[in-house]
Amino acid sequence: SASKYNAIKFTSVVAAPQFEPGKTYEYQYEAVVMGGLPEKGLARAGVKVRSKVQIGAEAQTFILKLVQPEIFEYSGIWPNDSFSSDPKLTSTLAAQLKTPVKFEYTNGVVGKVFAPASMTTTVLNVYRGILSILQLNIKKTQNVYELQEASVHGICKTHYALREEQEIDRIFLIKSKDLNQCQSKIYKDISLDHAENCVECQRGSALKTAAVSNYLMKPTPSGSLIMNATVEELIQFSPFNILKGAAQMESKQTLTFLDNKNVQMQTPQVEYPQRGDLQYEFGSELLQTPIQLLKISNVKAQMKEILEHLVTMNAPKVSENAPLKFIEFIQLLRMTRTVNQTRHVCGSRYWILSAVSVMGTHTSLKFIKEKFFVNQLSLSETASALLSALLSVSVDLESVEIMMSPTIQNTTAVREIVMLGYGALVGRYYAKNPFIYNLATEAVSTKNYADLTLALKVLGNIGYPGSLKAIQKNIPSFSKAAGDLPLRIQIEAVLALRNIAKREPKQVQERVLQVFMDHSLDPELRIAAAVVLFESKPPLGLVNMIAASLLKESNLQVTSFVYSYMKAMTKTTVPDFVSVAAASNVAMKMLSPKLDRLSYRYSRMFYYDTYYSPWMMGAAASAYYINEAATIFPRAIMAKTRNYLAGISADVFEFGVRTEGIQEALLKGKNIPANADRITKIKQVVAALQNWKKHPSSKPLASMYVKFLGQEIAFLNVDRAIYQQIIEVMHLLWFSSVRSALNALREGYTMNWNFYKPMLAAEIRRILPTSTGFPMELSFYTAAVAAASLKVSVSTTGPVQPQTLMQLLDTNIRATAEIAPSVSMHTYAVMGVNTAYFQASLLSRARVHTVLPSKIEAILEMSKGNYKIQLPSVQDIYKIASASVETFALVRNVEDLAAAKSTPVLPADAAARRSRPSSRISRMASSLSASSEIIPDDVLRRISRKQKPFKPYEKKMCAESETFGFKACTKVESYSAAFLRDSPLYGIIGNHTALIKVKPVQGPAIERIEFEVQVGEKAAEKIIKVINQREEEETLEDKNVLLKLKKILVPGPRNNTAKSSSSSSSSRSSSSSKSRSSSISSSDSTSFSVSGAVDVRHPVPNSKKSSSSSSRRSSRRSSSSSSGASSSQSLLQSSSRSSSSSSSISANRQHSHSSATSFENIQSKAKYLSDVVQPSVTILLRAVRVDHKPQGYQVTAYLDKATSRLQIILANLVEGDKWRICTDAMKLSSHKLMAATTWGIKCKQYATQVTAESGLVDQMPAIRFKLAWDRIPRQTAYTSCFLTLVTLLPQRTYYKHKVALPFCLPFGETAAELEAYQSNFVDLMSYMYTKGNTADCTMISDTLRSFNNRKFINEMPHACSQVLAYDATEEHKFMVELKRSSPEEQYQITVTISNIDINMYLKDAALKVNINGADIPISDRPYVDSTGTIQIRQKRENRIQGISLIAPKHGLQEVFFGYNTFKIKVVDWMRKVSGVCGIPDGETRQEYRKPNGQRTKDPVNHAHHWVVPGKSCRDVSECFVERQSVKLEKQVNLHGQQSKCYSVEPVLRCLAGCTTLRTTAVNVGFHCVPADSNINQGLSNISEKSIDLIETAEAHLACRCAPQCA
Repeated sequence: SASKYNAIKFTSVVAAPQFEPGKTYEYQYEAVVMGGLPEKGLARAGVKVRSKVQIGAEAQTFILKLVQPEIFEYSGIWPNDSFSSDPKLTSTLAAQLKTPVKFEYTNGVVGKVFAPASMTTTVLNVYRGILSILQLNIKKTQNVYELQEASVHGICKTHYALREEQEIDRIFLIKSKDLNQCQSKIYKDISLDHAENCVECQRGSALKTAAVSNYLMKPTPSGSLIMNATVEELIQFSPFNILKGAAQMESKQTLTFLDNKNVQMQTPQVEYPQRGDLQYEFGSELLQTPIQLLKISNVKAQMKEILEHLVTMNAPKVSENAPLKFIEFIQLLRMTRTVNQTRHVCGSRYWILSAVSVMGTHTSLKFIKEKFFVNQLSLSETASALLSALLSVSVDLESVEIMMSPTIQNTTAVREIVMLGYGALVGRYYAKNPFIYNLATEAVSTKNYADLTLALKVLGNIGYPGSLKAIQKNIPSFSKAAGDLPLRIQIEAVLALRNIAKREPKQVQERVLQVFMDHSLDPELRIAAAVVLFESKPPLGLVNMIAASLLKESNLQVTSFVYSYMKAMTKTTVPDFVSVAAASNVAMKMLSPKLDRLSYRYSRMFYYDTYYSPWMMGAAASAYYINEAATIFPRAIMAKTRNYLAGISADVFEFGVRTEGIQEALLKGKNIPANADRITKIKQVVAALQNWKKHPSSKPLASMYVKFLGQEIAFLNVDRAIYQQIIEVMHLLWFSSVRSALNALREGYTMNWNFYKPMLAAEIRRILPTSTGFPMELSFYTAAVAAASLKVSVSTTGPVQPQTLMQLLDTNIRATAEIAPSVSMHTYAVMGVNTAYFQASLLSRARVHTVLPSKIEAILEMSKGNYKIQLPSVQDIYKIASASVETFALVRNVEDLAAAKSTPVLPADAAARRSRPSSRISRMASSLSASSEIIPDDVLRRISRKQKPFKPYEKKMCAESETFGFKACTKVESYSAAFLRDSPLYGIIGNHTALIKVKPVQGPAIERIEFEVQVGEKAAEKIIKVINQREEEETLEDKNVLLKLKKILVPGPRNNTAKSSSSSSSSRSSSSSKSRSSSISSSDSTSFSVSGAVDVRHPVPNSKKSSSSSSRRSSRRSSSSSSGASSSQSLLQSSSRSSSSSSSISANRQHSHSSATSFENIQSKAKYLSDVVQPSVTILLRAVRVDHKPQGYQVTAYLDKATSRLQIILANLVEGDKWRICTDAMKLSSHKLMAATTWGIKCKQYATQVTAESGLVDQMPAIRFKLAWDRIPRQTAYTSCFLTLVTLLPQRTYYKHKVALPFCLPFGETAAELEAYQSNFVDLMSYMYTKGNTADCTMISDTLRSFNNRKFINEMPHACSQVLAYDATEEHKFMVELKRSSPEEQYQITVTISNIDINMYLKDAALKVNINGADIPISDRPYVDSTGTIQIRQKRENRIQGISLIAPKHGLQEVFFGYNTFKIKVVDWMRKVSGVCGIPDGETRQEYRKPNGQRTKDPVNHAHHWVVPGKSCRDVSECFVERQSVKLEKQVNLHGQQSKCYSVEPVLRCLAGCTTLRTTAVNVGFHCVPADSNINQGLSNISEKSIDLIETAEAHLACRCAPQCA
């Protein structure tokens, strides 16, 4: 028992109630259960049982019997209405209610309960409710105490307080139960298995239950007698927190003593088996949905009847009550053991399969299994049904055994789905899984990585802590053998710990921290460990340890990811991660803010959440991307959503993708055939590099997975075999579909197709007992039915019936389609009593119904270039969509379903009464108003507003289109209980409706709506409204001349009439607009300046005063703009270089006007293209009226290919309407585009101009975008990988420098380089992508800048080749070598690629190219190899003339060789590149890797390791150096002992017989041995020794060999 307090001894002993044998005790019993809102005047629903209770004693047991039981119903306004008798239900249950039960009773404690087998569990639970009143654990020595006591609810904490009144010879006892603190609470959850209890979220509560019992007892010689007992229970629930208002369920029991008779009770002569004890047992309520009540007479017949109703009443559109009928069908399926009796209903396939997959019983699994193996279900149908069934099926040993049957396990097609579902089932069943352990062990031994991946995913779904050992065997930190496993297996093993971490976070934290701290592991594996670690909610010490490790972390991918994760966590608001947020805030203070500057090329975590504590509601979304190198294609992407509601949380949805080899597959294109000579040449060089290790082979193309509610439900590994199968299947499908389509077109095609998709989207239930024994249920249902009927008719006409796709171009096609999509969705929220006999509940119902009927006719005249689509006009009123939400108190019983009572919770009259202030408040306000001189007014207002007035919301909105003859209206009506309490729950309860209707408008009748496109020569024939812009302009000029003459000739003031004033103002506005236009054009062309001013013009109002003031402002700003423009010259220079000219956009004042001048020059030749060319395209969108008058819109496009100019005119077809939109766009040069748009009356009212150009800003490639209009011009400049934003305002300039882009843009001479790809769009896009996202290595003079932007002096040995960049994969695509004969001479670049050797060198002050020994002239035109994948051309870069080799298909984007400089660019997908230039992975902290993969801190040592040594002193290459281990010239004292040291890392030294001419210092590692030891024999393996110290050694760079050298 629990702790005791306030122990007070009685003067007399209080004994437990006793019933003497041979007597019958008679009581009056009444039980009431009622639910609703707590306020008066609202509707409630309830049920009442009234009866006499007789209790008698036998030899070993006691008897309890109900006499004259009656059942009453309640659905009305409380407390005004009263209960009504239900004789039919009473009659139905009378036989069971009058059947006595037996029970054990010792010292006030109820033991076992016995009842006949014919008594239903529902009625037996009513008896348990009565027996709970008799349960009294009375202690003779204490009057106040607490203990865990058994009752209907389970075993819960109970407080006792006793008081004896000796004067009246009575004992008073109070018993209080806290039903939220139970040792063993009885309840049943459905569809909440994967939800997590969020303890930190429960600052309030969503559900609270408590019960209080009051007893009046009379002492008797044998014990005591219960004279009166009253039990009151209150259940409060709100999904948003009960502190903000809640619905409640009240139950009350009264037991009053009537009499005792000296008569022995008689029991029927039937068998009384044990039926449990006092605790509640679940029965048929699990199969009974609370939203409807069915009287089951013949399940098979009822199923067939409902199925026929679903099929017939939902074609061609869905009926409004279809979701409710679908739920009814599911309920009937749950009551049967077979589904086969419904298979004969025509058209029922969709309905049966959808219902079976969510019925949640073993029958569903057996049905799917049987139908699949007899080929009655396709693979896709089976997969979909299994996914739904495994998430909803009840969890027990039987369901697990069905999934593990050999027939399913041996079926490859569904094995993965079943195994993942098995993991989800066992995870809920929470059991050990030797089967999965054996599968994993066997997969490792046989290297069956597919089975091993599946086993790890299943173990991850299970989340059983006992699986830790089996999982960690696949992680290298715990198993040496795991190091040989593929990386994806290791990552799967780490991620499999996520669900275990929810149960045992400390055990998982210890293991993943060990993985994260292991720097020898792959960065992606360490990042996966970090994800698991942070999801396990680590404590402060652990987070600080991770932060401290980042200070010494060498991998920037890991650093960036963990830093971004911590930073994101500091902003979290969800309660369960508050501790992580606090820890991350502390840890962030240890880290440098410089880490925040890492670009998006490094791995990151993004996180956003929102949580509102008063409602206990929130959501969180997180996304991770993991990079291996500086590339826009991440190595892995994961995204997850998490929801919080009513004190629980769940990972709703998650998906992940690992790109692995997909990037290389997409961009490398077809593999070039291997060439023996090329590979031999490269391998010879590789063999010369000591300790070279090949990189791992390529990985699978991609893999992806999907998780739902924390369980992985599907995954896919795409390897080369699967990819090839997909291509073959798509190839076959393409040809078969094309062939069938052509056959259908030749013969004419007609199709009638009906689609149905019913679904039970949500079924969440919690069932718990009340003190009366009736079950109380909280449930949420969402069901929907979507349907679409489609009728299609296609016919063709033409000279030739189409046999091929090309012949379709000469065929006319006429197609008609009638489609009617419809959706009906119901959502129910229920709180109340739910049994198979009656229901009394508070029910909120939301319904949505949409129907969108339409008929489309398409006419495609392919030969004429005419395409027309016709739609019918709106002829009648159509209800497009309707939605309603209503809450009512419902009571019904199975014997008289027609007499069900439903009362709105918030009736209109109750709301009206509550909308008036109460008399008490009115009196208070009036009395206070009498003394208002001393009372502030705000106090009076607050008093008068103490009770919010009730204001129903009503609104109607309409949108009308006279052009197309229809009107759409939306009507919204709403009233709720929010005026009673400001709570979201009260805001939902009430009545809310919304309706959308479409109807025709008044006006001319419209036959149809047409959309027509005419392209080609006949576009002019389709023009309905001819617009002659030149004539209109001449007419306007004539009118302006007449107005000026009128002003001169007619005397009088200028503004004597409104008309003349308007004309004058318009004229002034027009003239000022022209001056504005020229001024803006002038300033815009030179306005790219951070400090310069920009002319900003404002619209001129129609008043003389404002016009003049605006003119003065304009003149002042114009002068300042001119000065600012002149100060910003030469800032943006063109990057376009051609053979004819090298233009500069803003080199001087004259050039600043060049763009505007060229635009005007082109316009001056032909201002309107309609004068010189025929229209290219005409588009009509019109309503065809009965009177054939034009109505709609017309778009005409004119294209002049000679000047690269396009004009588009949009006009209204209505006669007399002159409102238009005109656009004039042209290409001014290869680097500049310009477009001007005007609109309004005759395109004269408004104007805007857009200019886009490319060029250079401070020698950096950039794009400038100008948008000029009457208010603010804005400019944007881009560099290749960063964005620089400049916004110029009249008084201020906003400048944002180096905003990182997720990808780079291709600049430079891209236009010229793309000429070789004009015929192949795929290659063109591939080239643009690879150029924009390359990594480059540059060397100017002796300074080399690596791929990762690390600089050092590259001191090269004389005449020796040095490997700059090399394809380290097995394909050996390319190698770039550098050679220099002497320090004064130019460098020489050798590129080995494909089947050619390319040498670029300087001779006689000219750049030369030699290919396979032959000099190639490239001055006239670029060199292109026979495959078209290699280009060599002249190029000028950064004012340096040079030669550029371009071969992106081979991994080399570009090799530029110029005077005293070179640049190497590798494409984005070349991740396995090595050499002096390093690895292009963005890891600046891991630079300087030697050929064996080890790191060195000295850049000179790094560069020397990539030198190809000479073979002999007679080598024609004159490279006379080799690598040697050298002895340190001095002895050192190491650990107190004199030692001699030898270099572990080899140093460049002259060959034997050669003398040194030039040297340099290099830092190398030395291994030391005692000075007296003999190490000559150990020098052969000195490279394997450990490094004891770093010292400087002398490396030889130039040597001279004697003629007689060996």
